Amino acid sequence: MSGRSRLVPPRAGRLGVALGRFARRLRQDRRAISAVEFAMVAPVLSAAGLGTIELANMATTYMRVSQAAMMLADNASRAKQASGSGGAVMREFDVNDLFASIDLQYPGLQMYANGRVILSSLEQNNAGGQWIHWQRCRGVTTWASRYGGQGTGTATGTSFAGMGPTGNLLTADANSAIMFVEVYYQYRPIFFNVGSSTAPVIYRSAAVYVRDDRDLTGGSPYPGAGLANPSPTSSRSSC
Repeated sequence: MSGRSRLVPPRAGRLGVALGRFARRLRQDRRAISAVEFAMVAPVLSAAGLGTIELANMATTYMRVSQAAMMLADNASRAKQASGSGGAVMREFDVNDLFASIDLQYPGLQMYANGRVILSSLEQNNAGGQWIHWQRCRGVTTWASRYGGQGTGTATGTSFAGMGPTGNLLTADANSAIMFVEVYYQYRPIFFNVGSSTAPVIYRSAAVYVRDDRDLTGGSPYPGAGLANPSPTSSRSSC
């Protein structure tokens, strides 16, 4: 055998050399670089886009729940029926009609499947204090009024200061009433929860003074009840 013998590198060594050459070519290759970059940022862009949609839907839901509370309080301040006693009265039928109006106005909310609506009549008692004369609720959930149930404050006494947030309590004048509405609503996300691990419970309240004369006793033959229920009677939306 003439000349100097040539050493053949082992197979593993040849593989390493090949991989090194491939890596150099890959670093220098600029083809389809945009597609690679897009693939890297696509998950971030998708999450940002879906999150924006979710935030917009949440904001819309907050607004609709607020509008539902204001609409109910306003309508409750107007609802009445003339009675033989001379003063207009509010009936159980009127309350049920008011609750039904939310589903007619905002069918997409499915209010009573996802939340609870509480309507209270805040009045002044004989001692000049405040009390919740009557209260009606609708919804499959068990949320209660933040300010007490029917009879809170009792018909006499001054222990109950009124309804509303601390520092901004509402109080009814003598011989009048405030229709106070509270709405709880369990938000249902479209894609995922934003900002927390659980979906928020939306709470909104609204209050409107009864707009004209109303017999707050409930009228004959239902004195003291606050709500009349003449024949044919209507079911009571008790809390």
